[in-house]
Amino acid sequence: MTLSNNQRRKMKAASRLYAVQALFQMESADQSVDRVRTEFEDHRFGEIRDDIEMMEGDVDLFRALIERAVEDQVRIDQLTDRALVAKWPLGRIDPTLRALFRAAGAELLIADTPPRVVIKEFVDVAGAFFPETKEPRFTNAVLDHMAHEMIPGGF
Repeated sequence: MTLSNNQRRKMKAASRLYAVQALFQMESADQSVDRVRTEFEDHRFGEIRDDIEMMEGDVDLFRALIERAVEDQVRIDQLTDRALVAKWPLGRIDPTLRALFRAAGAELLIADTPPRVVIKEFVDVAGAFFPETKEPRFTNAVLDHMAHEMIPGGF
């Protein structure tokens, strides 16, 4: 079965959301990347909850994001810290946003997707977790700063 570009885009968007959830779960429940990856791939992708079918995700992107976020967590967290105001160190940030910054940082490091697309996609994820709040704008500012630091010549 061949997927349309729109279907692939939706699967990638779902994988970004799932990656944030997985990274949050890893931190809050102190679970390994292997355990969480297996749980999400076996039970969360395409899950039906309250008669709503969850989107299938792009397994390769999901794995790449969570594995890279774990491998490069120190670097990503340092980039995030520098993007935050001194009064708001990463440890004081909402755990969901911390997971989001780690997933987005991982995708920026992978560099398969243009930074502007990564930023837009994760701003959308922030909007899903924090509807009608300032977090999406905050996310945009932090990720823009991170991307400019990662890619000094601009993007």
